Amino acid sequence: MTRYIAFCRIMELGSFTRAAESLGYTQAAISQMIRSLENEFSMTLLVRTRSGVKLTPEGKKLYPLIRKIVSDQRELTDRVREINGLESGEIRIGTFPSMSQRVLTRLMRDFSLLYPKARFVLQMGDNSTLPEWIKAGIIDFAFIYPEVAANLSQITLFRDSFAAAVPEAHPLARYEVIPLAEFSDVPLILVEEGSINTVLNALTPRGITPPIPYRIHDDYTILSMIEQGLGVSILPDMILDRSMYRVCRIPTDPPIKRTISLAYSDQAMLPVATKHFIRFLLEKLPEYMQEDYTEILYTPEEIKAFTDP
Repeated sequence: MTRYIAFCRIMELGSFTRAAESLGYTQAAISQMIRSLENEFSMTLLVRTRSGVKLTPEGKKLYPLIRKIVSDQRELTDRVREINGLESGEIRIGTFPSMSQRVLTRLMRDFSLLYPKARFVLQMGDNSTLPEWIKAGIIDFAFIYPEVAANLSQITLFRDSFAAAVPEAHPLARYEVIPLAEFSDVPLILVEEGSINTVLNALTPRGITPPIPYRIHDDYTILSMIEQGLGVSILPDMILDRSMYRVCRIPTDPPIKRTISLAYSDQAMLPVATKHFIRFLLEKLPEYMQEDYTEILYTPEEIKAFTDP
């Protein structure tokens, strides 16, 4: 089973080195596991390229089956622990930086105080990758835009807002509220969100097409670039709320908002520890998100519907 887990982790992380680090083995040990697996099957499963690790045609056929075996084994282990009264298990979450910084770390901390044996694995993704990771079983659930989770089960969590982030000496810094039209000719550093982009969805219908010299996944890299005068951006308030960078946070007119859902494939198939965590999240999220830029959208009835299938 260890070889199967190593094989799946290499594909999840795209690297022998990262897989070894996550599993607590040396890279040589991970390589030996894969060679042993390939020898058992009498075929090559993986090839290393300059861009990472890729499956061979044979590997592509076997990977879904091996991934299912690993998932089933994990579910079996969690069920046994549940029967024995042990609140433990691995909770695999797909997320993005603003959610991780503002809310998720607090939830993980407080949940761990109740269930110290629980283990968390976070995968950073976007609206293109997260739905596919859920369907593939790489993660248990994800924080995601509702529009890209139409084929998944989901609970609409909250609506939050974006604000402009500009250098302190920038001409836009004089505004108390910045009209969106002011971004027409200003170099905009765009946060890369995948298939749906909140900022572009607000600007494009209004005929506002600013030059976009940079598209960056990491919000904190964007804040550093703004501080260095490389452009301006429009970022989630959850990121700007506690930013230590020397940038001005200014509301826009009209406001830009987004909706975040919690999406998963099948409640019945979720690991026990993950179900406990989701219930804890639904109960605690209103307490953790009391800022004026967020609006909780789910109801107590939806919490009960999740916990009592």
